[in-house]
Amino acid sequence: MMIHNNPKLADVPAPNLYRDAFPYTEFPKVIFDNKSVPYEIPEKIWVTDTTFRDGQQARPPYTPQQVLRIYDFLHEIDGGTGLIRQCEFFLYSDRDRKAIELCKERGYRYPEITGWIRAVAADFRLVSEMGLQETGILTSASDYHIFLKLRKTRAQAMNAYLDIAKAALDTGVIPRCHFEDITRADYDGFVLPFSAELMKLAKEYNKPVKIRLCDTLGFGLPWDGVALPRSIPKLIHGLRKIGVPAEWLEWHGHNDLHKVQINAATAWFYGCCAANSSIFGVGERTGNPPLEAMVVEHAQIKGMTPGVNYAAMTALAEYAKKELGFEIPHNYPLVGRDFNVTRAGIHADGLLKDEEIYNCFDTEKLLKRAASVAITDKAGLAGIKHWIEATYQVEIAKHDPRVIKIKDKIDAEYSDDRVSAISDEEMFEWVKEVFGTELPPLR
Repeated sequence: MMIHNNPKLADVPAPNLYRDAFPYTEFPKVIFDNKSVPYEIPEKIWVTDTTFRDGQQARPPYTPQQVLRIYDFLHEIDGGTGLIRQCEFFLYSDRDRKAIELCKERGYRYPEITGWIRAVAADFRLVSEMGLQETGILTSASDYHIFLKLRKTRAQAMNAYLDIAKAALDTGVIPRCHFEDITRADYDGFVLPFSAELMKLAKEYNKPVKIRLCDTLGFGLPWDGVALPRSIPKLIHGLRKIGVPAEWLEWHGHNDLHKVQINAATAWFYGCCAANSSIFGVGERTGNPPLEAMVVEHAQIKGMTPGVNYAAMTALAEYAKKELGFEIPHNYPLVGRDFNVTRAGIHADGLLKDEEIYNCFDTEKLLKRAASVAITDKAGLAGIKHWIEATYQVEIAKHDPRVIKIKDKIDAEYSDDRVSAISDEEMFEWVKEVFGTELPPLR
């Protein structure tokens, strides 16, 4: 990486496809140049949301009322803090525009409603009609896209993109240029020169021109010493060195290679203020950074934000499951059914002695989810005791004869080759059978 004050476009005759890193007939390669760049975490970092854009590329479209309800949840989680700074919308269908109108009627400051359009001048009519202050613009950055998809040269692509950015600025709209496939793009030969031209426009119009770094296929890597174009630290550091403000930078990742969350957090650490996300990570193919994960990641990096309603993420998950048909995996972090549920007797015993031993934080206080025990053949007396105490709000001895009787029933089930967990309904029945009326009513 060579950072110049005035980077020049390398308008090459043939595409640079980085075959050393992307052989295609093999898994992608990690190339090291063993060069480091410094941490530069901004004073303020935030989350943006693409649930209504990228998220809708992975599922049937939401109804306008469903969009409104999710938007309400995003606002509730944010709590007026600006942690969830923006959310972007498609503008093309009547359904999209109806949803935007409903959300605008709420009058929320956060999340700010922004658009998403192709790099086509005619699309600005949609932005203007909706009265939006900012829109994303698809500006493909790699030679895979410029040469092979658009059938253009780098100069032709860049000039077309600059014309669209000018058109946005001429109408008073902040352009947010989405550098599609940046982790396969020629950084010195296209990304930096294009970015430098955008910064000239920003200075000319005295308005922000934002850049979204789109890791379209999940090739980005967080590690120190990785070479471009896959190095997230170097991608961001170079843009900062040529004068792109941290608050104008946003990371947008995909999870094709299982690095979506750590990559987004890495972008924060190297000078990018915004991390784009979607609820439960739902997005094109393997999805985007999960919004709830990034909210919690932010709390770990910057501390708890007064006003943020972290427990509203639990309510959003329940809504998504019951009303939207989301199939959230049981072992999914933070909002999955089994997130803070243990099945091992030794873990249950630890929970009984001190919840902190096997619960990663106070899940009841922060997420309104009490730690619990699932009853299986591994639950043991401690697991049964914990289940009864948590369910009925009583204290009971682990070796109480009635607890032992229930364990005997459970052991008998699994000796007959049962492979499923004991249901709550079964436990209710057995507890009633051995305790009679001695326990208080259920909570």
